[in-house]
Amino acid sequence: MGKLSSINPSDNTVIGEVEMSNADDIKATVVVAREAQPAWAALSVAERCRILRSFAEISKSRAEEISQLIAEETGRPINNVRTGNVQGGLEYLEAYLQKAESWLAPVVTHETDVIIHEVIREPWGVVACICPWNYPYMNVIWQCIPPLLAGNTVVYKNSEENPLFAKLVAELFEQSDVPAGVFSVVYGDGEVGGRLVDEPVDMISFTGSAQVGQALARVAAEKFIPILAELGGSSPAIVFEDMPIDKGLAKTIFDKRFLHSGQICGAIKRLMVYEGGFDSMVGLLAEISGQQKLGDARDEATDLGPLVAERQVARIEEQVQDAIGKGAKVICGGKRPDGLNGAYYEPTILTGITPDMRVWHEETFGPVLPVVSYKTEEEAIKLANDTSYGLGAHVFTNDNELFRRVAGRLESAMVAQNDVNYFDPSSPFGGYKQSGIGRLHGQYGFDEVTQPKLIARQK
Repeated sequence: MGKLSSINPSDNTVIGEVEMSNADDIKATVVVAREAQPAWAALSVAERCRILRSFAEISKSRAEEISQLIAEETGRPINNVRTGNVQGGLEYLEAYLQKAESWLAPVVTHETDVIIHEVIREPWGVVACICPWNYPYMNVIWQCIPPLLAGNTVVYKNSEENPLFAKLVAELFEQSDVPAGVFSVVYGDGEVGGRLVDEPVDMISFTGSAQVGQALARVAAEKFIPILAELGGSSPAIVFEDMPIDKGLAKTIFDKRFLHSGQICGAIKRLMVYEGGFDSMVGLLAEISGQQKLGDARDEATDLGPLVAERQVARIEEQVQDAIGKGAKVICGGKRPDGLNGAYYEPTILTGITPDMRVWHEETFGPVLPVVSYKTEEEAIKLANDTSYGLGAHVFTNDNELFRRVAGRLESAMVAQNDVNYFDPSSPFGGYKQSGIGRLHGQYGFDEVTQPKLIARQK
């Protein structure tokens, strides 16, 4: 199959190589996972929690090593990797370990003096977990730990963009108390992922693009197995008239858009501002953009690092040029920065947006924000819903009744008010429309990775 090269997008240098898994490797890995699953499922939830806690402890002891590798391979600034990816992932892992027993506990659905109906949760079997590059450690926790806690075994394939991270994850599990075959790794690109799901797996868990997610859903349908898919997003944000346009509000919006150079599925990707505040908001966003330090992701002073790869920069350039060609105005950015040799693109604010532009109807997975104005609440909602995606949405207002009314009409699986964060280990994460199938986290996520069995017995 050849080798995967790991390229540091901060300077486009090769930092390592990983041998790709061939068809025989993939088949053998799934066989081993199948063989390991019954014994793993036979353990109690408490026993599985205890064993997986060893993985948590090893991760904590090597947290800085994990963080440095993620920054080097993906271009995410090191300070944010430490807090928003590795530490955040560890917090989710701890929450799962603390609450798994209650989330997987039997539920009584019917009871009389002489009989009782009890629903228990059982694992599907072998789960193929295909993870992206943008939240590497976090996604291992989100996608792989709940199925493991529920008694499934996992075959994990990470993105080809950061293969050295996948090797490190394999090493962390090997050093833990997790039995051989319970968590396994295959290495490769989309072709390897396709071969993995063609093997006799019992469930697919995928995070990535809507196009690939739809292809995997067709595979799952043909195999008649469940799929959990967290896909792309084009999250709208609406700023209502009761919100004064100041630098604090603009910085909140800027951060929700441009964190990790905009390479986040749930980031704000389209901004709607009431007509009277439009010019002020655009001006403040441009001012904040100009204050950002672009540079090497390993530099502690860097605010925005590079995109993950040159091909991602090329896609953003195509989307921006399409907008310019159709009449969009570049307020700031719109090009690669001078003096940096890597996969960089300046934070970009666009106005004069029309619905036929790619930056409006496609997902822009990079540092680009189209901004439009609106006159009425009805128009704002219509603009927000004008997308095939439905992951997250943001509403900026201090009028709680207005927020509830608008949130109820937005075609989005998650809606947040002002700077409230909708991420929590107990709260569902996923999307409407082309943004996904199923939910991660909490009771919702643990239900996805298990199947209910009714036990009807006499007392």
